[in-house]
This record gives sequence, structure tokens and C-alpha cells, in this order.
Amino acid sequence: MGHLELKTYPDPCLRIKTKPVEKFDQELEGILKSMVDIMYLSQGIGLAAPQVGLGLSIFVIDTGEGLEVFVNPQIAERSGDKSALEEGCLSLPGALVNVRRPATVRVRAQNGKGEYFIKRFDGLAAKAVQHENDHLNGKLIIDYLDPIRRFLAGRRLSGPKNAVNEKSCEVVCHVGK
Repeated sequence: MGHLELKTYPDPCLRIKTKPVEKFDQELEGILKSMVDIMYLSQGIGLAAPQVGLGLSIFVIDTGEGLEVFVNPQIAERSGDKSALEEGCLSLPGALVNVRRPATVRVRAQNGKGEYFIKRFDGLAAKAVQHENDHLNGKLIIDYLDPIRRFLAGRRLSGPKNAVNEKSCEVVCHVGK
């Protein structure tokens, strides 16, 4: 496993659909540690594997209640109640989007050792889980904007400072095949 680094829009890794993790080994342990380090160093509350160029179904969050690791997560239940929150994203620096999501979710996932758990989340944690889970399906917060605003946000975020290195995910997105 090579060095992981945060990918920013329009990097194609951000649009990949992830594959389930099958091996719970030292390599996965290293990936999780690197993801947690990147999340904390970037002052984020969540990070998904595509954001570091990996096509694996993994994300981590810490909304102030402690670190939580999700491997092969599935949102099993969403509440009918919805609430809006202005969301940012480490991979979309400077973008803030008001996203309306279910207020409560129940998630089934595995931890870093492969043990299954089911947990209910509400408030900020529910928003973070849904945000990171979107990343596992190639969906970004700008996708919640109307078409004109999405186009304008994409143009602004795709400026020269965010030029894409075409090889950026050519190697690492193959992990998990």
C-alpha cells in the first residue's frame, strides 16, 4: 500500500463506486490508520476511501463522540423526518451546500477487525454517516445542487489550482479487485 493523499475535485477517484472489503488484515489496518490521520490533520469530521483514491467501501467519522470506523457499511433504515445542514467536504475545499437528509439513520457495518455491528445515529453523526456513505457511491455534496448551481460550483472547483493528475487514481483505485 502506497502513500495515501487527499483527492480534491475534479479527481476521478471521487466518482468511483466502491467494492466491499474482503480481507481484514494488516494492509487494511494501515489504510484505516492513514485515513484517520488524514481526517484529523485536515480538521475534518469524516473521510471516505474514494477521497484518498481507494475503491474500497470504507469510511471513518469523528463528530466529537469519538472515532468510528465503518467497513462495508449499509444504511439499513432512514427516518422520515428530515433536516437540513450546511455541509462542507475535504475534497471540495471552500464549497458549502445546504443538504436535506434524514434526521436519523440505522447503519449495519463491520469494524476494522471484520466484526459486524448495527448502530443508530442522529444529529451531526447521522449527517456525517450519510455524507461519507454518499462518497462510497461516487456522490458529492454538489450533486444536491440544482443543475445551474452544480455547473457553477464545478467550474469554480475545477480551476487551475485543482488540476487533475490523470495517474492519481490509476494505481490505487485498483485496491480491492
